[in-house]
Amino acid sequence: MSQANKLTRVIPGMEIVFGGDRVLRVPAEVAECFAPGDALVVVEAAGDLLHIPAAERAVADRALSAARSAFERMGAVGDEQISKFYAEFAARLEADEIWAEIAAVNEQDIAAAKARGRSTTRLVADTKLRRGMIDGLRGWIDAPSRRGQVLETIDHAGWKVELVGAELGVVGFVFEGRPNVLADATGVLRGGNTVVFRIGSDALGTARAIMDGALTPALVAAGLPDGAVALVDSAAHAAGWALFGDSRLALAVARGSGPAVATLGALARQAGVAVSLHGTGGAWIVAGETADAASFEAAVAASLDRKVCNTLNVCCIVRARADELVPTFSRALEAAAERRGQAFKLHVVSGDEHYIPEDLFTRPVRVVRAEGEVQEMQVEVLAESDLGREWEWEESPEVTLTIVDDVDAAVDLFNRYSPQFVASLISADAAEHERFYGRINAPFVGNGFTRWVDGQYALEKPELGLANWQGGRLFGRGGVLSGDSVFTVRTRVTQSDPTVHR
Repeated sequence: MSQANKLTRVIPGMEIVFGGDRVLRVPAEVAECFAPGDALVVVEAAGDLLHIPAAERAVADRALSAARSAFERMGAVGDEQISKFYAEFAARLEADEIWAEIAAVNEQDIAAAKARGRSTTRLVADTKLRRGMIDGLRGWIDAPSRRGQVLETIDHAGWKVELVGAELGVVGFVFEGRPNVLADATGVLRGGNTVVFRIGSDALGTARAIMDGALTPALVAAGLPDGAVALVDSAAHAAGWALFGDSRLALAVARGSGPAVATLGALARQAGVAVSLHGTGGAWIVAGETADAASFEAAVAASLDRKVCNTLNVCCIVRARADELVPTFSRALEAAAERRGQAFKLHVVSGDEHYIPEDLFTRPVRVVRAEGEVQEMQVEVLAESDLGREWEWEESPEVTLTIVDDVDAAVDLFNRYSPQFVASLISADAAEHERFYGRINAPFVGNGFTRWVDGQYALEKPELGLANWQGGRLFGRGGVLSGDSVFTVRTRVTQSDPTVHR
């Protein structure tokens, strides 16, 4: 029997053993604020020590317990009730008086985020976002459910075996400032699952307003169990850590910045929870030797309309066409910037500087970032080892350019440095496209612009996130996580001959 005791106090420099043979020492600031009921958790993959206050553990536990209790009752909920929930939720978002209250709170969130120097491009609950939420919810009304669906039947003499789709459990979401993800996340209810989520501090007020004004009343109207959608009502990162470290989750989904998502994913894996991570992004476009210049220019321009995870981040041009295609690339980049009334920012890999006009390295331009406006040189040199860096630009399109010997060399760079997410090849050579597809380690591969990578746009279903392969390929599903891809399989036997035996 275990003789372990609860940790009630820590002292500066206290050793914590992890990973079998590694040691961390408690920092003085952690020891000072630690109180009984708090938790210290080591993120073994990074060797980081996280302090989770008791209050944050409690708020995560309450929400998860509610979602777990609701899941145990979802088996008695019919598909028509779930459809009614989506219809009721959509109708409430469409009601102008309800949306006006949500929009007013969202304006407060935006003002507070700007005051903290935070990006607000994904926080704004505008008309387009509202329409997308409504259309997405209505898309789930008549969507088929994997729950109860016979996926395969094996007939035997006197008996048969059926593989039947089934609900997975409680799905945990942690995401940052996109209010629409709140509606998207409810897609998992279609298959009989429940959901508990934590949203970043920037959008927490908006999330509360959506819950109070539209989501919770829709649950009640449809007769779904209380807690089927539960909010971890805390602005602290520690609440998300507590949620993802709980083994009662069936699936942990994280969306946001790369380091934060990596930490959450590591916590879930340590707890034995399956993860779907949607953090680091940035798409790559490769221009091959047979690339059509006009097609290449159009692809670059269309991939830089705004900054999201599938925005062009790195462009590779083969050396044999560089003299022609680098100016083409520059025109597309400039056009994308002019559409936003801004200047572009370019990083060129060391050794490739001579393809860029010299005056651009000494031309100061205004660059608009989340923290405000800064003045920088329009073009800067970048080390090849930094090709994996994602440019989180706000208004000024920002891209990296490198010149490669051939398409295979570009694939090697992508596989070595990128988050292994989106790759596009501009080429007129069909055999080159097949080789590119076979060698590139990316879940999303195309031959034009990169912004097509979106569940709603490409697959016509609300997405819960887009996963890269930075942490490895995904088991049994594609990189687009949607509500109908969250399921498990049960095995059911029907015996028609009672004398069957082995």
